[in-house]
Amino acid sequence: MLLTITYEGQNTQELGFLLHKHPDRTQEFNLNYGKAYVFYPEVSGERTTAALLLDIDPIDLARGKLGSRDGGLFDYVNDRPYTVASFMSTAISRVFGTALGGRCEQREELANKPIPLTACLFSLKDGGETELAKQLFEPLGYRVDTKRTLLDEKFPEWGASPYINLTISGTVRLCELLNHLYVLIPVFDKQKHYYTSEAEIKKLLDHGEGWLSAHPYKEKIARRYFPAKWSYARRAIDILLSEDADTGETAETTEEDSPDDTEDKTRTPLNKQRMETVRDAVLASGASSVIDLGCGECRLTSLLLNEPQIKKVTACDVSVNVLEKAAKHLRLDRMAPFRKNKLTLMQASLTYRDKRFEGYDCACVIEVIEHIEPTRLSAFERAVFEFALPKTVILTTPNREYNAKYENMQENTLRHGDHRFEWTREEFAAWTKKICGRFGYSCEIRGIGEPDETYGNPTQMGVFTKNGN
Repeated sequence: MLLTITYEGQNTQELGFLLHKHPDRTQEFNLNYGKAYVFYPEVSGERTTAALLLDIDPIDLARGKLGSRDGGLFDYVNDRPYTVASFMSTAISRVFGTALGGRCEQREELANKPIPLTACLFSLKDGGETELAKQLFEPLGYRVDTKRTLLDEKFPEWGASPYINLTISGTVRLCELLNHLYVLIPVFDKQKHYYTSEAEIKKLLDHGEGWLSAHPYKEKIARRYFPAKWSYARRAIDILLSEDADTGETAETTEEDSPDDTEDKTRTPLNKQRMETVRDAVLASGASSVIDLGCGECRLTSLLLNEPQIKKVTACDVSVNVLEKAAKHLRLDRMAPFRKNKLTLMQASLTYRDKRFEGYDCACVIEVIEHIEPTRLSAFERAVFEFALPKTVILTTPNREYNAKYENMQENTLRHGDHRFEWTREEFAAWTKKICGRFGYSCEIRGIGEPDETYGNPTQMGVFTKNGN
C-alpha cells in the first residue's frame, strides 16, 4: 500500500526537514505485520515527492504474532496487504510522528505555514460509495479526485471495483494533512487491524482537534471510525457536539429574539429557527459565495462556513466592536483552516455603495433593515439591489402584527429599542413588490417561527431572485 505527499512551490526539498526524513536515502521501519519504507521518487526546488510504502506480510496477518492474545486477524486470502487501510494510519503515526505533531525545530516557520500539498492514496477501499471521499475531504478545503476501474476488464459484468485511487490537494500545514489522513483513512472501509479499546476515543479527538467538531459529517466519521463499538462512537459524537456548541454553532437567544422566545424551553428558539431557515434558503439558491450584511455576532456566517457548497463567506457590519465580538464568537484564532480560508470580516455601512459588496451569489440581510432610519431606506435599497446586484437576496424582518402575542409588550411598541420601524405583513409585501418593480427581481415571501391564525409568523422572510438568472 502506498501514500505519496507532494510539495510544489519554492525550495520544496525542505519537505525532508518537515517529515524528518532525508531525501537522499531510503529508510526502513519494522512494523508488527511487515515493513514501511520512506523514499523520495522526485526531489527538486520546485517539486518534491515523499513516498510511504507498506509491505505487509499476508502470512503474518493470518497466523498472528507469537504470543498474541487473539491470534491471526484475517484469512489467508484477503485484501488487507494490498489496500490502504488502518495499517497506513498506524504507519503515519509510527514513521511521521514528529511531523504529525507539527514539530520541526529546523524549519519551524515552514511547519506552521500552509503550503501547497498533494496526497495520493492508491487502492483505498470505499466499498463503492462514490461520494464518500468528497464528503470527508472537501469540507476540509481539499480538491478531491478519485479514479475507479472495473474489477476485471475481461469480465465487465462483475462491475466496478470497490477500490479507488484518491488524490487530495490543498494549501494546508503538513501536520494538518497528516492528521486528516490519520483519522479519515480508517473511516473508508471501517475495519481496524488492531483491537479497539476505549483509548481510541481520545486518539480520535486528539487527532481531530481543531477541525473534526466543525466537520459537517462528524457523526458519520465517528460511527465509521468505531463500526463495532457503537458506545464509543456515541461518546465521541457527544463530545464533538459539545465542542461544536462551545464554538457558537448552536444559536443562542440574542437581542433580536422575540420577548418570549425562551419562556418555553421545549421550543426551538426563534433565532435558531431563523438562522437555519436562512441557511437552507441560501443552499437552495445554489449560491457558493455569500455576503452577510449586518452580520452581528456572525451566527449565520458560522452556519454557512460549515457547508461544503459555500466556498466564500464575507461578514460585514458597521460596528468595529461588533466585528471584534464576532471574531471571538467564531473563535477565529483557533478556527479550523477549512473554515478560516472561506471567511472575510469587513467593516462597512449598508447605506453607501461599496464595491466590496459586488460579485456575490447571495446577500443575506437578517434582522437588519428595521434598524435603518426610514429616510435612509432608499440608499440601502440601491446599495444592495442596484449596485451590489447579487443573484439572490434573503432578507428577514419582524412581523409587527405578531407583537400582540407577547404578553410583556405594551401596545404600539417595537420589539427592540433600536428598531426604527416594524412592518405588518401587508406593508412588507408592498415593499417587496416595489423592490421587484424597481430593480428587476422577483420575490417569494415566507414565514419563520410558530404561526398564528390571526397574526401570522413572528418573522417574515423575503427571498429575492434576480430576473434572468
